[in-house]
Amino acid sequence: MKKIAGNPYLKKENDNFFVDLIPINIILKKSRTPLMILLENRIRDNINTFRTAFNTRFNNIKYFYSFKANYLTEICNIICSEGVGAEVISLPELKLALKIGVPPNEILVGGPYLPKNLIEKCIENKIRELIVYNLNDLDKINKIAEKYNHIQNICIRVNSQKYNSKLGIILNEKNITKLKTIINTCNFIKVNTILSHFSTQMNSTEQFKNNIIVIIQNLRKLEENGIDIQNINLGGGFPEATIMPQEQLKKIAADIGDIIEESNFTSKNIFIEPGRYFVGDAGIFISKVINVGEGWAILNIGNHICPKFARCSLRFYNISQINRPHKYKLSLLGIVPTDQDVLAKDYFFTQNVNEGDKVLITNVGAYTLTFSNRFPYSLPDIFLVKDDKIRRIFDSISDHDISIF
Repeated sequence: MKKIAGNPYLKKENDNFFVDLIPINIILKKSRTPLMILLENRIRDNINTFRTAFNTRFNNIKYFYSFKANYLTEICNIICSEGVGAEVISLPELKLALKIGVPPNEILVGGPYLPKNLIEKCIENKIRELIVYNLNDLDKINKIAEKYNHIQNICIRVNSQKYNSKLGIILNEKNITKLKTIINTCNFIKVNTILSHFSTQMNSTEQFKNNIIVIIQNLRKLEENGIDIQNINLGGGFPEATIMPQEQLKKIAADIGDIIEESNFTSKNIFIEPGRYFVGDAGIFISKVINVGEGWAILNIGNHICPKFARCSLRFYNISQINRPHKYKLSLLGIVPTDQDVLAKDYFFTQNVNEGDKVLITNVGAYTLTFSNRFPYSLPDIFLVKDDKIRRIFDSISDHDISIF
């Protein structure tokens, strides 16, 4: 069998297309299009590939899955069953992590918005770290921690200063002075870690090197001011696994390790927060062509559920003509009634496209669901596939919504 989109779990043989070990015609009997499929074996492979690459270079690295990439309960269960911790940004995500049995000491919580009820839930459950983007949050955290008589570990997210990013704290003289005052007066917080997240879909080794350089520069500033940092958090930003081969991962890990060694910083732990890499290429949509024109075709799916904002590395295949060459330019449009709903322009596709042709869209496992807006359309049915087994994990008619709120 020949792999499709570089994914060993998407294959063609003669005129047949297989999802893991299941022929597509079997799956299409279970649901109308559009539908979504998530590949359990690919998720587990991606975790092991990622962990092997970084474990080769580091013996003190810990992994935390970014729930916002895909917070379906079944997906989070699969990932956390591999011994990966959780990185969450909201109270519903935190409740989900605790519900599926992630140990509190393996949970990182943080974001630009830390409401009181989220902080209280974190401290009540003694989660590993709270990540703060604003120094003003520290006093609030300290007061709640004092009520629970618990010293809460803190991670400071520093501003990467990339493209004038507003996320994170710029450790200038004013803010360092403020941080020192807070540390000296707040007895129920302990600043242990700093984090920098440079960008998303980073496919250049230089971007990861720049990120660790930002961390090291800020570590030196803190060290010069008597603030002891034990851990560093490298953030995420990795692309789909089919986009970044294992050798490139190993090189990124090696380069990061070299920069840390040259800095003479000895960290207790190194944290990393993959999201897209674990689940991105483990998700596919199956849609169909509903209209064809000169140089374009409309699919029965669109930006409402496959949003450009998700920044997925989309690939399109006509699986009704899987053996025909995909070398003729075609624009693929969605069903949201606006000229802006263009999934791909001048994409290499089959020469002849017919209404009813089934179209595979790959690399949709991350952020499509979390960034979807639904418009006035229902969500697609969602299936989990492993080997020759298929299970419906979301029924668009009876379940209505995937929200965890």
